[in-house]
Amino acid sequence: MGYVLHAVIADGALLRGAARDVAAARLAPLGQGLSLMPMTDTLFDAVTDGGPARPPGFRRLPGGFDALLATWSAAGPVAYVEAEYFGGVGEQRAAAWGGGTLVLGPLRVGEGQGLPAAGSPISQVLRRLGAVAGTDEDEFTAVGLGRHRDPEAWIG
Repeated sequence: MGYVLHAVIADGALLRGAARDVAAARLAPLGQGLSLMPMTDTLFDAVTDGGPARPPGFRRLPGGFDALLATWSAAGPVAYVEAEYFGGVGEQRAAAWGGGTLVLGPLRVGEGQGLPAAGSPISQVLRRLGAVAGTDEDEFTAVGLGRHRDPEAWIG
């Protein structure tokens, strides 16, 4: 079975405020006060600037959307994450914005690469957002990102 995630993650209140300006945005609560905005096809179309340019290393980050994420981050840290796995094999990409600028990443762990000592790209940006890992879990698990295997399921 596969796992796919393309989403914006931030403090719940911050993301609710940002989503008011984007009619296509749908939010799902995570643990530790965070929320997730899945990058659905509808949201992608609503926030892209139409250009092909996107930050290096990402597959589904709409062109120009990084500028909007930077704007949102003036109110607090914001992350964009991508994960694609099938049968335990896959990759992750992540970046975090804060104070109006890119502050971490883009980070990437590709197929067949081991995780860095700092943890997976997604766990690193979640830590930047204030997530705390438990004794036997990383930040990814601690906030509940394993609940759904498909972006649409978060809002379904």
